[in-house]
Amino acid sequence: MATLGPEDLRRILVACAGEAEGTRLGSDTLDIPFEELGYDSLALMETAAAIQEEYGIVLPDEDVSEARTPRRLLGLVNGAVPAGG
Repeated sequence: MATLGPEDLRRILVACAGEAEGTRLGSDTLDIPFEELGYDSLALMETAAAIQEEYGIVLPDEDVSEARTPRRLLGLVNGAVPAGG
């Protein structure tokens, strides 16, 4: 499985939920909660669904909802088990 980086996450997040006004997802925003970045829980779940499809992994909804920052979501994704594995 390929590793998901901040720019990949930003691309998928913007495709799923749009770009929150004035928000730039990068290394300086990895520890800022998604809510403060302008993304709600629905945006996060839609992003997680797209990541699962693109990367062929399984992300439990409960784990996704607890990944409140980009860094935590990246860690969850990059440590995920491949679908069917």
